[in-house]
Amino acid sequence: MFKQAFRNIDDVLWKEAGCTTELDYTEQTSWLLFLKYLDGLEQDKATEAALEGRKYSFILDAPYRWESWAAPKDSQGKLDHNRALTGDDLREFVDRKLFPYLHAFKQKAAGSNTIEYKIGEIFGEIKNKIHSGYNLREIIDHIDELQFRSQAEKHELSALYEEKIKRMGNAGRNGGEYYTPRPLIRAMVQVIRPRIGERIYDGACGSAGFLCEAFDYLKAGKLTTADLKTLQERTFYGIEKKSLAYVIAIMNMILHGVETPNIVHANTLALNLADVQDSQRFEVILANPPFGGKERKEVQQNFPIRTGETAFLFLQHFIKLLKAGGRAAVVIKNTFLSNTDNASVSLRKLLLESCNLQTILDCPGGTFQGAGVKTVVLFFEKGAPTRSIWYYQLDPGRNLGKTNPLNDADLAEFVELQKTCADSPKSWNVKVGPSASSGEATGDTANYDLSVKNPNGGEAVAHRSPQDILDEIAALDTESADVLAKIRALL
Repeated sequence: MFKQAFRNIDDVLWKEAGCTTELDYTEQTSWLLFLKYLDGLEQDKATEAALEGRKYSFILDAPYRWESWAAPKDSQGKLDHNRALTGDDLREFVDRKLFPYLHAFKQKAAGSNTIEYKIGEIFGEIKNKIHSGYNLREIIDHIDELQFRSQAEKHELSALYEEKIKRMGNAGRNGGEYYTPRPLIRAMVQVIRPRIGERIYDGACGSAGFLCEAFDYLKAGKLTTADLKTLQERTFYGIEKKSLAYVIAIMNMILHGVETPNIVHANTLALNLADVQDSQRFEVILANPPFGGKERKEVQQNFPIRTGETAFLFLQHFIKLLKAGGRAAVVIKNTFLSNTDNASVSLRKLLLESCNLQTILDCPGGTFQGAGVKTVVLFFEKGAPTRSIWYYQLDPGRNLGKTNPLNDADLAEFVELQKTCADSPKSWNVKVGPSASSGEATGDTANYDLSVKNPNGGEAVAHRSPQDILDEIAALDTESADVLAKIRALL
């Protein structure tokens, strides 16, 4: 039912002039799902209060609740067509009354971690792009069919929402900013091994994939009521600069089971590192910061190593915000390991001297679909200098692409070998610092080169088989045919 509902919603959005990309589809589905979720949450709390003889104070006033404007029901529990708005009446209510009312919650909220504040943020940052009130009515009717009150329902819906984010990530250059392959995230979480009571932070949280996967990892164990409360309220923290990603992150965490996510809408890099207090630091950091971007001069002033490269600024931010003894796993361009510019060399020196860079995972091309750069994952612990680095060169034995993405099995050997930092044809250890022999590149303290140089034969060039190429062409042709069929249907 869930999958069909999502498909029906996308079909309606295809006919909507205001929505032209997968990013639009996900954004518009998100705000409607959020209001449907909020209605269910309020109804559950009201029922619970009634059973305990308490009066529940609703967050939303009656005219703005889902049951009033979106899906009023008759005595048989079916949509009351006499009361349900549609056409221009529905669009005008949403644009002129509902969104301004919800945006005003930001000023009324008691604090930034309340659900009221999140409501105000979300509806101040996004706009209703569904210009046809008839299309909007049709989408609302599909969303009203969805129930996500039980854990099983939430799990299925969150999986579908993740798939939607993945499609958005594959749709184009901008969408890719919000999607890190989930198998890679899961491997990073398994290596870092977060524990209940530790605070987990992602300062470039995108769609909150790292925080959601960390939540799934932690809730898989045997948990007490106190543990569950800790996970809900004092474990996951994120900052996201872009409005769409912020909304998606909130919705993604809610669907995974975190009711009021501690995600802030702000520019992470605007935080002055000189002002960071110990209480602001975290035990665990998991992140894939944007790279290739440029930051303004005044933002660069916040950092000891000045550079316009956003990923390098984020890495300094993460090192600063990590507690002593804290652990981090951060994705970064592989050119960071060997670039000879002053900022790169200085940043490698800072990392090696202030942290124990335990592991470097070298990812193959195609790990990030649509990205033209290769990446590595840095695993480090703050508080002691690096003396030895364990490298692992990930080689799935095939070319990665849209029809052949990274999977959990590809990373299973890495996760297992990392426990003991064992040598293998794909992995090796390199000593770092003054004790390194003169022949080792990482012993070169002039530029702190950390290049991936597999002593077991280097990186093999993977040549695609003709069948692989033909399979991908066929898959892309099918996708193009679907798009053209939808366009023809509109003509």
